[in-house]
Amino acid sequence: MARPSPSSWRFLRLAYYIRRPWIVALMLVVLLCTTFIIWDRRVFLQRHEFYLITLQLQRARPKNTKEAFERKPPSVVKDEILDETTAERREKVKQAMLHAWNSYEKYAWGYDELLPLSKRGANDFGGLGATIVDSLDTLYIMGFMDQFNKARDWVAKLDFNRNYEASMFETTIRVVGGLVSAYDLSNDTVFLNKAREIADRLLPAWNTPTGIPYTTVNLASGDSRSPGWTLVRTSVLADLATEQVEFIALSQRTGDPKYQEKVENVIKKIKEFFPQDGLVPIYVNPHTASASNRITFGAMGDSFYEYLLKVWVLGNKTQAVQHYRDMWEQSMEGLMSLIRKSTPSSYTYIAERYGSGGGYIDKMDELACFTPGMLVLGSNDGPDEKKTKYLDLAKELARTCYNFYRSTPTGLAGENYNFISGQDMSVGTAWNILRPETVESLFYLWRKTGDTKYRDWGWDIFQAFEARSRVDTGYVGLRDVRSGEKDDKMQSFFLAETLKYLYLLFSPSSVIPLDQWVFNTEAHPIKIVQRDGGAPGSSEDFVKQQIHRKQRLGRLGGDSNIARQ
Repeated sequence: MARPSPSSWRFLRLAYYIRRPWIVALMLVVLLCTTFIIWDRRVFLQRHEFYLITLQLQRARPKNTKEAFERKPPSVVKDEILDETTAERREKVKQAMLHAWNSYEKYAWGYDELLPLSKRGANDFGGLGATIVDSLDTLYIMGFMDQFNKARDWVAKLDFNRNYEASMFETTIRVVGGLVSAYDLSNDTVFLNKAREIADRLLPAWNTPTGIPYTTVNLASGDSRSPGWTLVRTSVLADLATEQVEFIALSQRTGDPKYQEKVENVIKKIKEFFPQDGLVPIYVNPHTASASNRITFGAMGDSFYEYLLKVWVLGNKTQAVQHYRDMWEQSMEGLMSLIRKSTPSSYTYIAERYGSGGGYIDKMDELACFTPGMLVLGSNDGPDEKKTKYLDLAKELARTCYNFYRSTPTGLAGENYNFISGQDMSVGTAWNILRPETVESLFYLWRKTGDTKYRDWGWDIFQAFEARSRVDTGYVGLRDVRSGEKDDKMQSFFLAETLKYLYLLFSPSSVIPLDQWVFNTEAHPIKIVQRDGGAPGSSEDFVKQQIHRKQRLGRLGGDSNIARQ
């Protein structure tokens, strides 16, 4: 009798495979090989897609043009290996940041700023957690990732719907700038989404007949106005023209042109009445687009000139942003008309002026000590004659600013100084609120020249802060730099700017390289993205977004720690 064929159902019975373990092993090997082939193919396709995106990004840049060949990255000092002294100084600055942050976290978490002597928090910025947002990039750059992640989680829950009259200027440079910078460093979309939320609540400030914004805006209602203390409720020059870096960057990263359009319209309006010497008075009427009163590189004027240059840098110095550089150079010619020398020590300072034909005031704010750094940044391009002129003036002004500190019993600078013939400088307004401007300029001069005296000057200033401003519960300013009397506030910009610039002063030039990043006026580094003249979100901007998106999803396996590249 013929043997009957086995039933095909036997392959579904467990006993069949228990008696034949070699089949199970073979099936597992086949499964693993198949999985590996599929996964390898997927990775190959993703890498190929990334290559295509990168190629498209490169093609978006100008080719074979005079502009492309003449642009050179800022010179940097090759100091990648720190000597022992510099490394120790940098570590001291890191510990100062940790002391400041831990004190804030212990006594004022969630508040805008810490009152160290009172051991409590204060909300001068509507309870937006100004110190938290301002400190995000400093924590990231210094490598304090536990603290950064805790701050990130707090920001994720931050609600901007507040019945608060926000300073459009302060909220932009601290909150919008801080969030965009944290996004650029970490690629975490929480920060970008929050930046867009707060920016949308600021936009009503630009709803004026000229498009020149009011000074304050209610975050809940959108009601906007300029304060009564200004000349007939005019807006302030530094306030209305210090949003361009942040809002243009936001348009580039979201693909939404409305932010860029609002702030660039302001520059167009200023260009309509831009004076021949490039010096704009500090009060600008948002209804008539006319300017009046004092001209200064100090309070209420300073960052307008800074942003003319930095928007040009942010746009990668292309033709689309050339008018910013042209306006800046015009203003620098005007700056030369304000330069004075003291006697007998020949300190170079920037005087102030009343209007187009008014008299001069022999006074200089410590705030104006950002100017040397700005001149250094501007000296990387242009004819050699101008490069030399800008750099030489930067060195002279930095010497003056450093001596603002050295000339007082506490070693800390006053808010402003008067210059009297035969007596050099004397303290005008005597308080010190932990400002960063002089250290900022020393950072730029070190990066440009490699002269170690700028590091030594910065160290002197840091030691004065440690001796006079450090307390057990944080850092405080001084009510009087002559007596050393302390105030009771740790300004958020001490963590955002002063300590960050000190840290970078003692760091290799590869940490936040200046050919890849530009600092906003609150020292938040923003990634340079090329402007090609098209609408935000097109061409290179779009490609950049795709790369960011893929990095955020973890598909490219790249190192997101941009600060340490």
